[in-house]
Amino acid sequence: MADDGAAARQARAVLSVSSHVVRGSVGNRAMVFAFQTLGLPVWDLPTVVLPWHPGHGRSTRSVLSTPDFAAMAEEIAASSWAGEIGTVVSGYFGSAEQVDVIAGLVEQLKARNPALLYVCDPVIGDQGGIYVPDATAEAIRDRLLPLADLTTPNRFELAWLSGADLADNSEIMEAALALGPARVLVTSAFSMLNGGTGNLFLSGSHALLAEHRYIDDAPKGTGDLLTALFTARLMEGHSEERCLQLATAGVFEIIARSARRSASEMMLEQDASSLISPMALVQIRHLVHPGRRRR
Repeated sequence: MADDGAAARQARAVLSVSSHVVRGSVGNRAMVFAFQTLGLPVWDLPTVVLPWHPGHGRSTRSVLSTPDFAAMAEEIAASSWAGEIGTVVSGYFGSAEQVDVIAGLVEQLKARNPALLYVCDPVIGDQGGIYVPDATAEAIRDRLLPLADLTTPNRFELAWLSGADLADNSEIMEAALALGPARVLVTSAFSMLNGGTGNLFLSGSHALLAEHRYIDDAPKGTGDLLTALFTARLMEGHSEERCLQLATAGVFEIIARSARRSASEMMLEQDASSLISPMALVQIRHLVHPGRRRR
């Protein structure tokens, strides 16, 4: 008889699907580093390749062709090693067609391992607006969110996905509850601290707000990093509240140290200890869950 417990223990690898930069700490560069620093094996599937984040200036964007991308996904699904994958995380996509490919791959992996965790970081925009084509954003909303066990939008992405103006945390929670996935982690939520910012987490049992001081001109990639850290802590078996505290504290330490150096990138290799054992104080507030307000 097969040992289901042994199979679950072996399925520790993370398949991380996102952009790759030659220089910098965004997209898969940030996520893969975080997962590996916390002791998790990673399968790294790039969607696009760039020299660096486009915010630094001219950056040639090379999108993996749909046939090649689909062929890689098919080979991953058919591989004798596919049983190693216990978690799939997706971030930035280069096209709507790539989204369809990953939706199919997640469905195949979930059919093989119903316990597989799928995390969708819907990287579609920020306070400046949507920066991917509408077709790509719509594909993420329509194909990937219904498959996701956890999604990690920022506030502006959640507003677009939900079609609602989000004026306060109550509206964020209502939108998150209606989004579909059982767990939603929203960055750039409204903080109750003067000069602060927050990460709001909603699940069936928790409505939590993690707050810290806002840092101007933070390096890019913090959303990617938070997604990886929170996912890794879930895989370690921590409570949802502890996952939120550790992930938020780790990201805050990284951006605070980068700011002190006036660094244009997160200095992950120098600050790996902040990923493993963050010391920053993070305020955790228990909010009234919208499901309870309706009773």
